Amino acid sequence: MKIKAIAFNTFREAIRDKIFYNLLIFALLVIVASVLLGDLSIGQNEKFIKDIGLAAISLFGVLTAILVGISLVYKEIDRRTIYTIISKPVHRYEFLLSKYFGLCLTLLVNVAIMSFFLFVIIWWKHYSPSPSLLTAILLIYFELLLLTSIALLFSTFSSPTMSAVFTIAIYIIGHLTSDLKEIGQTAQSKFSHYLINFLYYILPNFSNFNIRTEAVHGINISATYVLDVILYSVFYTAVVLLISILSFQKREFN
Repeated sequence: MKIKAIAFNTFREAIRDKIFYNLLIFALLVIVASVLLGDLSIGQNEKFIKDIGLAAISLFGVLTAILVGISLVYKEIDRRTIYTIISKPVHRYEFLLSKYFGLCLTLLVNVAIMSFFLFVIIWWKHYSPSPSLLTAILLIYFELLLLTSIALLFSTFSSPTMSAVFTIAIYIIGHLTSDLKEIGQTAQSKFSHYLINFLYYILPNFSNFNIRTEAVHGINISATYVLDVILYSVFYTAVVLLISILSFQKREFN
């Protein structure tokens, strides 16, 4: 019950945040603008709208996850409300998990609204949304859940600015893991080879969540692949949250 109460309070705070509304409005404008730009592309209107729509959902979801995620713990410390919370019968792990679940709910609303507008535009243009489009949105959401846990981890021991830098860096590298593996195979020194391979296996592979090309072209994605990616996200997120809890338990509040 304590986790549920704090999570809903976090959700209410997040949706009142100007950042949330600014990003959401901008994302919706991008999706609407894709209709105008799509009309300029000869014979590719449907694909263009779907591609831009998915890109907007992903990009602005990522920005929300990072900008809100890195401030979840910092805001409580800055406003000194953390002292009131930890003085009550609320364990630190409950506080941290509550913050995470609250942001997950915020992201769910964020993604749902943007997806709704995308589908309204698709139906308005008399196009047919393929099942793979829904699958792509589902995987985007699980990607955001993983990214949120990483942002939360850094927020337990670092400043918001550094947390943002670290999270963005991991997100970018996570989309370049296939290139990282190739670099490791061609590395001259053994140390570089083992280091790059270590980074390849330890860092999250965000490229697994990207099926935008398949969704745009209406290519069906196997249920096995989708399930594997979701399980990967759940397992990796659980590990990151565990590390976050251990880090937060050791933090001193003076």
